[in-house]
Amino acid sequence: MGKYENLARDIVKHVGGRENVVSLTHCITRLRFKLKDESKGNDEILKNMDGVVTVMKSGGQYQVVIGNHVPEVYAEVMPLLGLEEGGADRENEGPSGSLFNRAIDVISGIFQPILGIMAACGMVKGLNALFAAFSFYPDTCGAYLVLNAIGDGLFHFLPLFLGYTAAKKFNLKPMLGLVIGAIMCYPTVQGSALSAGGELLYTLFRGTMFESGVYTDFFGIPMIAMDYTGTVIPVIFVVYFASKCEKFFNKFVPDLVKFFFVPMLTLLAAIPAGFLIIGPLAAFGSAIIAEGVMTVRSFSPMLAGAIVGLTWQILVIFGLHWGFIPVYINNIMTNGYDNVMMPFLPVPSQPPQSCWRFSLRPGTGS
Repeated sequence: MGKYENLARDIVKHVGGRENVVSLTHCITRLRFKLKDESKGNDEILKNMDGVVTVMKSGGQYQVVIGNHVPEVYAEVMPLLGLEEGGADRENEGPSGSLFNRAIDVISGIFQPILGIMAACGMVKGLNALFAAFSFYPDTCGAYLVLNAIGDGLFHFLPLFLGYTAAKKFNLKPMLGLVIGAIMCYPTVQGSALSAGGELLYTLFRGTMFESGVYTDFFGIPMIAMDYTGTVIPVIFVVYFASKCEKFFNKFVPDLVKFFFVPMLTLLAAIPAGFLIIGPLAAFGSAIIAEGVMTVRSFSPMLAGAIVGLTWQILVIFGLHWGFIPVYINNIMTNGYDNVMMPFLPVPSQPPQSCWRFSLRPGTGS
């Protein structure tokens, strides 16, 4: 018997039983259930249970707060539910809730599986930069190179990880999502996007926030130069589009060749659409949000800081802050700086120019 087996059985019983659970994930301190009927959960019994801190309902999730040992409890609960890790009972998913709750559920489901390793890599990168700054070792030595690779690896190839987790969330074959992430990081594509030795054909949207260079095309269709390594939003939308393509092709492709024809057709449809339409639109959306925040901030930095600062902790408590995270990470990894998260952090009344941007470029150690 495991250490938390009895606690796991009691939790499953009082969330309405195995048949009431659609899916289960966990974050740092909480078991996040998606239930068919939340009214079947015994809130008061769970709150008073030894080993449970409290119960919260947010973003379409029934959250049982456990504490730092939640991974061990999660490992005991999953076999009782008969679900694969990160899986869901798709056939009995039940009501999906409001659009807002569905969006929060999708974002949290995509990011939760990699939060721990993201934090670990970020800490290694920060320590490496700190040790080099204090001259414990030079930033040209092998130790710095290896530690920087540990810190940068996940963030540089983030589309691969998000392609996998997004595929599981959107009910696409996980390996297909992983391939989509790999294609978006493919060196030759990134080389053309970064115009390495290429000739600028023309510039789109000149003079606007969307100004973009075009160095190559796809059968005559301009391909906007973008570097997708380390990005967040584009791969999520491409995987979502691919999940719809896969479902469509599954209806028409004969069973005899479905095993390889459906993935092939899905990639042939999703990848060009991703590079030509979805990726640029996702990046432009990020630019619009950043511009909106900067507009409010230019009107009144104090007002912008007060509004988001007042609501930030509440959003975190209820798990509703996820909507800001993809935009923030996408800006950091795409541009090397972010303007969206500035209002959440205190800054001097007249900061120097360097304080207006938070920078973290892969490979620089900064």
